[in-house]
Amino acid sequence: MTFTSRSLPPLTQTGITISPDCSRVIIRLFVPGREDVGPGASRAAPVIERILGLSEAETEAELVEVNNIFSRRHQGLTETFLDHAALVTPRIDSDVVLSKARRLLLGAYFSHEYAIEGAALCNPSIVLHPQQPQDGPARFVLSVRGVGEGHRSSIGFRTGTVSANGDVSMDPTGQFPITVHGEPDLHHQTVFKMTIADVSDDSENAAFVLDPLPALFDGAALQERIEGLSADIATRRNTSQTIDRLHFLANSSYRVEFPVTSEISERVLWPHAAAERHGMEDARFVRFVDDDASITYYGTYTAFDGVNIAQHLLQTQDFQTFHASAMAGSAASGKGLALFPRKINGRFVALSRSDRETNSVAFSDDIRCWSESAIVQVPERPWEVLQLGNCGSPIETDRGWLVLTHGVGPMRTYSLGAMLLDLHDPTRVLARSATPLLSPGPNRRDGYVPNVVYTCGALAHKDTLVIPYGIADQRIEIATVSISALLDSLL
Repeated sequence: MTFTSRSLPPLTQTGITISPDCSRVIIRLFVPGREDVGPGASRAAPVIERILGLSEAETEAELVEVNNIFSRRHQGLTETFLDHAALVTPRIDSDVVLSKARRLLLGAYFSHEYAIEGAALCNPSIVLHPQQPQDGPARFVLSVRGVGEGHRSSIGFRTGTVSANGDVSMDPTGQFPITVHGEPDLHHQTVFKMTIADVSDDSENAAFVLDPLPALFDGAALQERIEGLSADIATRRNTSQTIDRLHFLANSSYRVEFPVTSEISERVLWPHAAAERHGMEDARFVRFVDDDASITYYGTYTAFDGVNIAQHLLQTQDFQTFHASAMAGSAASGKGLALFPRKINGRFVALSRSDRETNSVAFSDDIRCWSESAIVQVPERPWEVLQLGNCGSPIETDRGWLVLTHGVGPMRTYSLGAMLLDLHDPTRVLARSATPLLSPGPNRRDGYVPNVVYTCGALAHKDTLVIPYGIADQRIEIATVSISALLDSLL
């Protein structure tokens, strides 16, 4: 098909720049000798012995110094030190009595600060805030990918407002970033079955474990079935492989709940599952309106274990409690799955790039399982020859689904484009941009990953499209454009 396009409207830069802030730090457990890089076993035992060898006066003086430096940087410092001390006290003889000061100092020695944005801040997406004022500008939540030491990624948030005429402002960022421990959550039978089928695991073993379980089941029910499988290991093949895979999938379902007193911009989603232990990348959030008008916020993201990638899903109503789970199916493989904000013809719909270079549309009756897709856009123009992808969930307009895209050209240069899909049949492309909407310029070229402008989602408010975008995987800027003018340029 031949597409025509007028000149794209220029973006209006808001002047807002969100730069990585190295002072935004969280406390993590630190075990000497167990750093992310380098050989060697744990050095916990000799370190503990040296701590026990300190006099009480030395212990108390050092603890005062630690508190003087770090109590202003963190809330709940005492509780954190005690938690970390509890993790290492099993190495200490039970007859050794620890004063509170020594226990706290022990926890301090087995703690370290991690700068969640120390390397970069990038790949934002944006949705309406779940709480909106009666009057005045609309509130929004902006998700960000923070990258720290070891290129480990986490998901953070910012908040702000956009007025009826398109003026954007950001709220002050909360002072104390926090993470919370993940708790086991319910598992989805469909995800387990499709994942195991896709990797050609032993179907008889999987059926024995999963078929008697309900659509949603907990860890105890799964473990009971696994124990039954283990008892029959003599007459089955690949049993240990199936069990390992089931445990791995179960680890991907967890729940985190932040204190209600915390601000959204203080909440940091830190990797918990084994599949994401090296990072949670490129979250694409969408405000999903179901058939009964109920609203759920979903966020698809790339789970990275250091070698493999997989699509996972976040679910929340309030950005305080999050449920995380794996996704399954060939259309959900790779990176960049983006959900449509409502069902179409009774089915969930998503943008997919499972082949790593074209834009596809996928349909499913299960929001976590995606087995079928249709290619709708292939690389054609010079600025997209290497690959195409989506830039977040589609925006519904009266003319069609407006989709921001990215194309990769020479020197791995990322540019933003756009296309329009039919409202009732999103596999039908109505128009697409012939030239980029935004490309790296002289002031947007250098950074952590050069020559990249990239977004994971835009927000429509009245006639304004708010586009937050990462620059060189380093920092974030925000631009706006008239939706009607953009559509006119495509059509």
